[in-house]
Amino acid sequence: MEFVERKRTVFLGLPICFTKYCISEEKINVKTGLLNTTEDDAYMYKVQDVRLKRSLFERLVGIGTVVCYTGDITHPELKIEHVKNAEAIKDFIMKTSEEARLKRRTIHTMDIDGDGDHLHA
Repeated sequence: MEFVERKRTVFLGLPICFTKYCISEEKINVKTGLLNTTEDDAYMYKVQDVRLKRSLFERLVGIGTVVCYTGDITHPELKIEHVKNAEAIKDFIMKTSEEARLKRRTIHTMDIDGDGDHLHA
């Protein structure tokens, strides 16, 4: 499964922006620009958490913004802005990123203690 979406304006949800998102099972690709273009990729196994944000106007025109929190250097907070099917994209990224981490045997760990006492023992 793959999603290909264009960034849309919040006003009427029209796809007149020059940003294109391609979300596949292996990576998220963001292409921006018309004359000068930039293309960025983030591997799916690096996505740690996903959030769906919708303003009132976004809900009225049926779009949303998916925010991916990644371990990627160029995009620690990758925003897939003003796209249709935002909820389906969020669910797809959550499911696929977990599968990609399991396939690569990559585990995201956190220091829950956090007070640093274990360093002085």
